[in-house]
Amino acid sequence: MYSFKNDYSEGAHPRILNALVESNFEQEEGYGEDRFTLKAVELLKERIGRTDVDIHLLSGGTQTNLTAISAFLRPHEAAMAASTGHILGHETGAIEATGHKILSIETEDGKLTPAHLRTVLDTHSDEHMVKPKLVYISNSTEIGSIYLKNELVQLREFCDENQLILYMDGARLGSALCSSENDLMLSDIPRLVDAFYIGGTKNGALIGEALVICRDSLKEDFRYHLKQKGALLAKGRLLGIQFLELFRDNLFFDLAAHANRMAEMLRTELGKAKIPFLTESPSNQIFPILPNALITELQGKYSFHVWEQVDADHSAIRLVTSWATKEDKVAAFIEDLKKLI
Repeated sequence: MYSFKNDYSEGAHPRILNALVESNFEQEEGYGEDRFTLKAVELLKERIGRTDVDIHLLSGGTQTNLTAISAFLRPHEAAMAASTGHILGHETGAIEATGHKILSIETEDGKLTPAHLRTVLDTHSDEHMVKPKLVYISNSTEIGSIYLKNELVQLREFCDENQLILYMDGARLGSALCSSENDLMLSDIPRLVDAFYIGGTKNGALIGEALVICRDSLKEDFRYHLKQKGALLAKGRLLGIQFLELFRDNLFFDLAAHANRMAEMLRTELGKAKIPFLTESPSNQIFPILPNALITELQGKYSFHVWEQVDADHSAIRLVTSWATKEDKVAAFIEDLKKLI
């Protein structure tokens, strides 16, 4: 059975495994103070085009969101997120377990706009309710859409006007930046958000996310928060080595581009077969709507999520491609689907 369930089913790119093996017996400092991590941080700053940011390497996306958001907010402050946001539905209440409410906002495309945020601010006006303070967005979003530059500019301006923190979950940032519809560069992001992370786990690394803190007021004592949340790894070198390998050349973007190409193959061929989609997704996640009976047949050979029921006879499935998705497996899925239609 071949999996289109997620983009972390495979282990890691061979270059990363080789780099880990080659450095295995070298003795290094712990807790992110090893030479690999220090080099990776400097390299990332160079790629981002900012030397005044703080960069911390963490093991996974939930840990990164939990540690960052709980550190950035005061006890009475809340985060705002689209109803499809990862922190709202897929992190087991991790943020709220730290005492910070997440205010859910219904959107059509998984993206937040100033109009969405204004509605929340207008209905949370005094000390008898939590205070909306942090805007959580992800790029790409949980339903595959991406933010364009002008959309982030508008959010940045609104956040500045209303003293809000703008935080971007970048678990699939590589896919967003390599999308054919994207007009953002990695170097644009630090001036548009207050903090974000670059996802490695879903783009070729074994584990690892690089949290970039851009706003000075959010930087203080962050290593204390890392330690308290169990995110300061004794063998932090394992993260540094991986990010060094991903960014010493174009590997990070090459892997994301491959995942997008595989998704585009699926999207194009399914479109030719007149199959509708639940969302418009230019990234490595697509959501075709299929008859339930056909879905059952496909599940005999392929693994994927049944995302939501559309009507009594149809459901949307989620197909996710990765840095390691094989083109012949994509072609086989398309052929099998066409035979069943």
